[in-house]
Amino acid sequence: MGPQFRCLPDLFCQLGLPGDQALIDAVVWHHQSVTMDIKLSDTEFWTSSLCTFACEEIAEDADWSVVVDDLSRLLR
Repeated sequence: MGPQFRCLPDLFCQLGLPGDQALIDAVVWHHQSVTMDIKLSDTEFWTSSLCTFACEEIAEDADWSVVVDDLSRLLR
């Protein structure tokens, strides 16, 4: 099976959140003050389970790693 192409709504659903654009926009707007020197996993809103998921996906360069990076960029 080839690589899956994921998007932010898919990521939110994977994390157990609604994947609608209004929620994504609200999360980004509310948390968009993350500075470049802070890892996404070190923010106050990023839970340990989300951190584990994101870190594993990025370490494995898995399908979700691109979307996690996209979310990180939006929050900065």
